[in-house]
Amino acid sequence: MRARRVTILISSLVLAIAVSGCGDKPRLRHTADSNNNATYVFAGPITYQLQISRELNGYSTEDAQYLAGLPKSTTPPTPSQEWYGVFMWAWNQNKHAYYTDPPGDFDVVDSLGTMYHPYPINPADNQYAWTSQLLLPDGTQPAPDTTAWFGPTGGGELLFKIDTTAYANRPLTLQIRNGPGGRVEASIPLDL
Repeated sequence: MRARRVTILISSLVLAIAVSGCGDKPRLRHTADSNNNATYVFAGPITYQLQISRELNGYSTEDAQYLAGLPKSTTPPTPSQEWYGVFMWAWNQNKHAYYTDPPGDFDVVDSLGTMYHPYPINPADNQYAWTSQLLLPDGTQPAPDTTAWFGPTGGGELLFKIDTTAYANRPLTLQIRNGPGGRVEASIPLDL
């Protein structure tokens, strides 16, 4: 009889733990942590998620596609600079449509306050380019069934040219602002 009660008690606990996780949405936070991939942050009415951030090598077959669409006047990085790609995903969890932040609302800042701004990328030439888009309720950016959605990065690209001195000035932080130069609405430490 006692063994049966213990079995019922253990079964009830296992069931309670399993049921408690069902149907929960991910817990969303205003500021991400150093395990930045897959962390959600709020910036205005839109929820953002960093998919991946990394240095880009223009001589690599995969990375060359991320550098497509730069203005012809763009100079390549000097020996003391490198391309750095930040790939984002956005989700409108609201009952109304909202625009995602345009590239100019994002910047990268190192621990000394050096600020890097994204380079313009022509979305007609680069299917990964981040652009401001109107998201309907429960809509996402990139949209399902797009190259950026299914691609290896799983997100829209913000492209930065950073100084290699940034390695000595870590951590780097991606900031999402309320307009260019505006108040910081959310920040995510970058893995550099």
